Amino acid sequence: MEVISIILVTAVVFYFVHYLNTWMNNRDKKFPPGPRNLPLIGNLHVVLFKGLHPTLMELSKTYGPVFSIQMGTKKMVVLAGYDAIKDALINQAEDFEERARIPIFEKMDKGMGLSFSHGDNWKFMRRFTISTLRDFGMGKTSLEEKIAEESLHLIQQIKAFKGEPFITTMVIYSAVANIIVSMLLGNRMDYDDPEFKRLLELVNENIILLGQRMVLVYNVHPILGILPGSHRKFQKNIEELRSFIQCTFLKRLRDLDMNDQRGFIDAFLVRQNMEKENPQSYFHNENLTCLIRSLLNAGIETTSTTLRWCLLIMIKYPHYQEKVQEEISKVIGSAQPRYNHRLQMPFTNAVIHETQRFIDIAPMSLPHETARDTNFRGYHLPKGTHTIPLLTTVLRDKKRFKAPDEFDPSNFLNSEGQFMKNEAFMVFSAGRRICPGENLARMELFIFFTSLLQNFTFRLPPGVSEVNLTSRVGLTLAPLPQKVCAVPRIQEDG
Repeated sequence: MEVISIILVTAVVFYFVHYLNTWMNNRDKKFPPGPRNLPLIGNLHVVLFKGLHPTLMELSKTYGPVFSIQMGTKKMVVLAGYDAIKDALINQAEDFEERARIPIFEKMDKGMGLSFSHGDNWKFMRRFTISTLRDFGMGKTSLEEKIAEESLHLIQQIKAFKGEPFITTMVIYSAVANIIVSMLLGNRMDYDDPEFKRLLELVNENIILLGQRMVLVYNVHPILGILPGSHRKFQKNIEELRSFIQCTFLKRLRDLDMNDQRGFIDAFLVRQNMEKENPQSYFHNENLTCLIRSLLNAGIETTSTTLRWCLLIMIKYPHYQEKVQEEISKVIGSAQPRYNHRLQMPFTNAVIHETQRFIDIAPMSLPHETARDTNFRGYHLPKGTHTIPLLTTVLRDKKRFKAPDEFDPSNFLNSEGQFMKNEAFMVFSAGRRICPGENLARMELFIFFTSLLQNFTFRLPPGVSEVNLTSRVGLTLAPLPQKVCAVPRIQEDG
């Protein structure tokens, strides 16, 4: 007990001294305003009680488009509204291009990979990732063929339920995951493959764990990582995922053909071999492991979750579902949906965009960090300042959308019923850290969504009268698990 007491006292003294030092350094009158904070914890007590996103939304109404919040001893800057976020991420892109150093992600990737990487490593990996994904079909007809083929597998899986209630989570996860898996490996995986199912479980569980309070506490005070909680479960899952990935690419290495690259992993291994004499090369196994994990997370979660939201919203608003199906019948008929069909289907395209806007799947994006001392809108932001783009305030901007708080496809339609782009549609973020898989996600969403509504009408199970549009808190906002019925349209049309 005496040893534990000494450790606790030492920790308190350390943090108190650290707090005083930080407080002295942060008394900059040119730093954005924010709420009063407490020693050691800053505004953490408010965030833990209300949640980070609701807290930031509330503060934006008080402090305007640029304000600060203190988490522990670290001050963070929050950007609210289209103009402020555009100024930072687009007009001053170089100043805000760094990814914030967040303890749980730093421990996971150590600054490597893609999503949470830094500096030159990020630049090299992003450039390689985009060019290689293009080589393996992103934005091309060959990838469209893979998505179309996978949609047939998805339809067969759903048909097997024979109109009975089922939860959409894993079946849609499997279909979307197979697109990125096929790009990584060169082949898809069977929905019933135990390894594949475990991979999806790990990705899904980690997204949920990242929204837990103990992860937030750990990120504010990493020393508390010794305590039990969701942060430790997350790290355990990451180790299992790391073993799965390393085993996968080591198998690829054994039968690698330098002249016949089957997928993204092969391309990385070939590049690694070319640079084996370069001690400064970024093409090493640890970077590959982190990169694959980044691509799996990004390539599975957001698109599959958006599709699940799409189906729930179609059930919530059956008149919109009917109108989408009418447009499908008119333009596509019984043919296989193609991405180019969207140009003749303004209402369906508007429904997909409006779903993405309305569900607000990543309300705070991933936090940025100033790459150097920066002057922004009259404020001085030192190098390394965490910056949170509050994307909700863009997607619900009353100046940019006709009906920001309601689900209304007319937000993306002009007076003639034609699809209309909106510059405030920032669901993929913006600037240099914009999602590199945006084009892939757009293609997947359209083809999967139209294929599903071409074949099925989605309804609530018998005896259920309300669609639950409550979000589950995690790294992304996903719908709570709930059963739906997929009724084959052939039965309806007789």
